[in-house]
Amino acid sequence: MAGDEVTAASTDQAPSKYDEPVDDLVTTRHSLTIKRRKLGYTATAGRMVLREESLSEGTFEGHKARAEVFVVAYTLDGADPSTRPVTFAFNGGPGSSSVWLHLGLLGPRRTVMGDAGALEPPPYGLTDNQQSMLAHSDLVFIDPVSTGYSRAVQGGKPADYHGYAKDLESIAEVLRLWTSRNSRWLSPKFLAGESYGTLRAAALAEHLQRRHGMYLNGLMLISSVLDMGTVRFTEGNDLPYALFLPTYAAIAHYHGRHGTRSLRSVLDEAEEFAAVEYPRALAAGARLPSSDYDTAVTRLAGLTGLSEDYLRQVRLRPEHLRFFRELRRSEGLVVGRLDGRFTGWEADDAGERLSADPSHVAVTGPFTAALNHYVRTELEYASDLPYEVLTDRVQPWSFADFEGSHVSVAGELATAMRHNPHLRVHVGSGYHDGATPYAAAEHVLAALRIPDTLRANIEVRYYEAGHMMYVHEQSRIQQSADLAAFVASASRR
Repeated sequence: MAGDEVTAASTDQAPSKYDEPVDDLVTTRHSLTIKRRKLGYTATAGRMVLREESLSEGTFEGHKARAEVFVVAYTLDGADPSTRPVTFAFNGGPGSSSVWLHLGLLGPRRTVMGDAGALEPPPYGLTDNQQSMLAHSDLVFIDPVSTGYSRAVQGGKPADYHGYAKDLESIAEVLRLWTSRNSRWLSPKFLAGESYGTLRAAALAEHLQRRHGMYLNGLMLISSVLDMGTVRFTEGNDLPYALFLPTYAAIAHYHGRHGTRSLRSVLDEAEEFAAVEYPRALAAGARLPSSDYDTAVTRLAGLTGLSEDYLRQVRLRPEHLRFFRELRRSEGLVVGRLDGRFTGWEADDAGERLSADPSHVAVTGPFTAALNHYVRTELEYASDLPYEVLTDRVQPWSFADFEGSHVSVAGELATAMRHNPHLRVHVGSGYHDGATPYAAAEHVLAALRIPDTLRANIEVRYYEAGHMMYVHEQSRIQQSADLAAFVASASRR
């Protein structure tokens, strides 16, 4: 900071009309007892100033402050940094803060909110996370620009960060700065991303290798979406219909549309139908014989819980937002997109699509209350800015890098794995996730352009919950154990 001031004075530059931003990190100390083991740890919360090299007509003009990114880091006291893993975590959106992974799954404290059908009333609460990843790895939670307390600097343009490329560069810079300032280049390093955060994490693995020479030990991809073409219902793209079908079947099973059948038997049937017969029927269109069309309608109705009449009306193509509205329409209920186990009501029972996702509505209040309380009273970081839990201010999000093609980072992930054959990948999927269906993740992983010898580096785990599977207690406990085992295994030398 002082160096920047000297440079400005020596070149007789006019002073900025804005105050020079500085890091405002606050450090506190805490403890967490897990199975009679007391973990002393240090929490550091606040905003890091990101700077960019500035050139004008080939002349270096210094490092200009461009953004202030809010991070919360937890480091275990007394640990050896050369062997202690560190996990950098973020959510997705785009437009989401890291609150979900922070206070839902990985951090030392977690939100108390209940679950589908048994939600806690306001004002909610916080409790120690007995399954916290902190027992196995240091943690750094990152809020991308315009989410959480992260903002562009005064006089800056937030929209510059609202796109694939700049988002990637800014998060990579946070990782580089934190790693360097905390002397953690020789620590085992992991990325944990959820939803769009999985797309970000996969691309970051390649970007960090290429730009900064930073090679990771592992990626934790939670509710994965690596190829947007697998989840976007656009004209002429029938792939999502087949990839969403097993999820539709799982949600229908949860809501009693499959009687006493086990979930596994329903999924086996749905996966088999979605693999061959269903895509063939969709591709055939008007060429499909009427008898085969009738058979497809009957099979689809049996799996999804939707009526045959409805499936004929949509020509075998139940789009996901319409499915969530249609499944329990006769009861005046809609089911959740992020988590199909949740239900809610609409003002108009005749509507075609959801006006609000009942599963998103259910989690927003508890997590927002928990974060705003926690950050001030326990982390002792004070800001009068609103903490943007999930904002639409980042829209429209720029995918200019993919102009003329659909958005996919499967190639970046494959490149990162080929160039770093030690890179391990964990993929966690919820059967009832109607935002990033598990079959779509399987589809992308199966097509990765990597040698067969590297496929053993990928592990996939499944949970009987939704997008944020950790709001389901049994899934949260199992997922925490799965991630802990993954980090331990991928950290071995």
